[in-house]
Amino acid sequence: MYWNREIETLDREALEQLQLKRLNCTLDRAAGAPFYRDRLGGNARHLRALAELSSLPFTTKAELRDAFPYGFLAAPLESIVRLHSSSGTTGNPTVIYHTREDIEAWQDLVARCMYMTGMRRNDVFQNMMGYGLFTGGLGFHYGAEKLGAMTIPIGPGTSKRQIWFLREFGTTVMHILPSYALRLSTHVREQGLDPRADFKLRMAYIGAEPHTEETRQKIQETWGITAFNSYGLSEMCGPGVAFECPQQNGMHIWEDQFLVEIVDPDTGAPLSDGECGELVLTSITRMGTPLLRYRTRDLTRILPGPCACGRTHRRIDRIRGRSDDMMIINGVNIFPLQIEQTLMRISGIGTNYLIEIHEDNYMDKLHVSVELAPDAFQGTLGQVEGLHGRVCAAIREETGVTPVVKLLEAGSLPAAEGKAVRVVDLRKQSGRGC
Repeated sequence: MYWNREIETLDREALEQLQLKRLNCTLDRAAGAPFYRDRLGGNARHLRALAELSSLPFTTKAELRDAFPYGFLAAPLESIVRLHSSSGTTGNPTVIYHTREDIEAWQDLVARCMYMTGMRRNDVFQNMMGYGLFTGGLGFHYGAEKLGAMTIPIGPGTSKRQIWFLREFGTTVMHILPSYALRLSTHVREQGLDPRADFKLRMAYIGAEPHTEETRQKIQETWGITAFNSYGLSEMCGPGVAFECPQQNGMHIWEDQFLVEIVDPDTGAPLSDGECGELVLTSITRMGTPLLRYRTRDLTRILPGPCACGRTHRRIDRIRGRSDDMMIINGVNIFPLQIEQTLMRISGIGTNYLIEIHEDNYMDKLHVSVELAPDAFQGTLGQVEGLHGRVCAAIREETGVTPVVKLLEAGSLPAAEGKAVRVVDLRKQSGRGC
């Protein structure tokens, strides 16, 4: 049941003592990075209590970019064995450096997550995520090998190839984007196969893109498996920051490695357990690139109360979106996940959709194109028109905005190789934007 029982069930007082000790060691290491050397005045002061963490300033993604390439490097360059970075499509990338100790700790964290869900040495693990500078593929790969499971590093590829490997090697656990998990099931059926009956799959790890509980339920029902939600970000290490246990009621954030805060995204003021706000993380064991009070921009909450699994590390709710993903439609705040949640509840609706924001006579217009389930066009025109009306009404009720809805035949929308593109803001072409 436990990968590391002592750490996973540490009582709260002992856990907080460990956190404070590791935090002060991290402050010493961080002072070696040019950015924090300037910010902390050369020598970091030690904190007497965890409550004093809020006296430290936040660290932002913009500051990571501005300090490119070595401003956050806190260890000698000769001790660095790997770096990961963002794409840098909007300027300098964010770069995170890893020492050998960082890599080993990361492997152990992911193995801990996998073991917690029930994955074991006799499982066959198929990793469908990208390898390279993106942390998702390599993080899960090394975690699975640390656990001792046979690992298939297939990465992203053609669905036909993925299906062949799933069947021929009897894959039992897969790591997959939630949007692709649903799209892959349609390719399975096109080959005359049943996702539930013709495979040995029993679990999936889904993450890397926001998704709703309704999407997770649809994945589980489609494949006949248990799908576990995961959370990670490259600025901390990658996958392994937080993970669901078999209770599937929030993700345990590993507090022996990370300090967690929830703050008001506008003011930065701390919020209580149960209140939704922006997730702020501090790494307390990393050597190469320790980060203090990093603003993730991800919106979630700390779930109050203990977990029935017996682990003492607190849980965060599934990510509800990003504070910078919010759409403003004629003054109304909407998150893309609200629309996904609404669509996934409607019978006859497929799994692929696209949100576009247009400008019409100086007013914002919300356009939602959504594919129908593969058998939906077998109904009468009246049935399809009735479904169109239900979709419009459901989105209007959820968001307060009347959408322009277009129902499409299955397979009409582009299928992304990586993370699904869900929102296109066409107002920016006229200089307005959100």
